[in-house]
Amino acid sequence: MTHKAVMFDLGGVVLDSPLHVFRQYEAELGLSAGLLSRMITGSGETGAWARLERGELEMSAFFAAFDAEAALHGPGIRAIDLMDRVDLMCQPRPSVLWAIRAIRRAGLATAALTNNWFSDDQHQKMDLLRPEFDVFIESAREGLRKPDPRIYELACKRLGLAPSEVVFLDDIGENLKPARRLGMTTIKVVDPAVALAELGALLQLRLTG
Repeated sequence: MTHKAVMFDLGGVVLDSPLHVFRQYEAELGLSAGLLSRMITGSGETGAWARLERGELEMSAFFAAFDAEAALHGPGIRAIDLMDRVDLMCQPRPSVLWAIRAIRRAGLATAALTNNWFSDDQHQKMDLLRPEFDVFIESAREGLRKPDPRIYELACKRLGLAPSEVVFLDDIGENLKPARRLGMTTIKVVDPAVALAELGALLQLRLTG
């Protein structure tokens, strides 16, 4: 099988993981590890986080909705504090940017497929990263978010490729499942160095500087 493009999640793959920020924030508040992730998942597609990532809530409305949900789970959780930390701490990973550039030099296409939201800091980061990719898909702009299969199909359509021609990297297993069902080759990112080594072996490219 010949792969013609590599599609990257941003947070947790190209950028540092917001999940690490969540765990640190939980520890500081004395909350159980994973509580925020469970809360967001449990709120489902109608929850504040999902609505933010689909571009349905402005940030001020998100803060109020998220804080109301969080009040049921633990004391002291404030969305504004959490999001400030995510914006500050989730910065681009130089090793992954180097690999993306190497992939493009080899003649393969690159795409970003990210669940994100509208904020000044997010705009700055996206503007910085956008030139690294041939296709750039943001959930808040499309009104769709992973793991909705339609956003993967949209990304492949904009690449002009069949899913079987695409490799997709994400740090969240639930976001990889729809990609696999569509026929993409998937790599779960836990340690970026390990994931890049796996991707390099798959593509037969050197992806470390």
